[in-house]
Amino acid sequence: MDLTDWVVLLAIALIAISFFCTRAGQRRTSAERARHARGTRMLIQAAIALWGALFMLERTLVSPGSLPVAHLNPHTALAVVLALAGAGCLWSIRGRSLLKPRRIFAC
Repeated sequence: MDLTDWVVLLAIALIAISFFCTRAGQRRTSAERARHARGTRMLIQAAIALWGALFMLERTLVSPGSLPVAHLNPHTALAVVLALAGAGCLWSIRGRSLLKPRRIFAC
């Protein structure tokens, strides 16, 4: 895939997150708005981290001749990809839990 395709894929993911995370019609307190903004930000961070992991995986391991920079050691590249994917998954889980409304009476 070309770099343009990757950038378009990232833009579509970020637009989808911002579209689905906006709730214009609901009245919320400032604490709920801050919680919602923090959850949206974490989902955006997760999308960028997962995008970066996939981009690095594709550019270093699948088609290593596509980048003009010096090639990375495959073990180093895989470690960075796993770190980015792990951070993206954690941010996704935490952001999704922040977007859920808080329960008043938890059992």
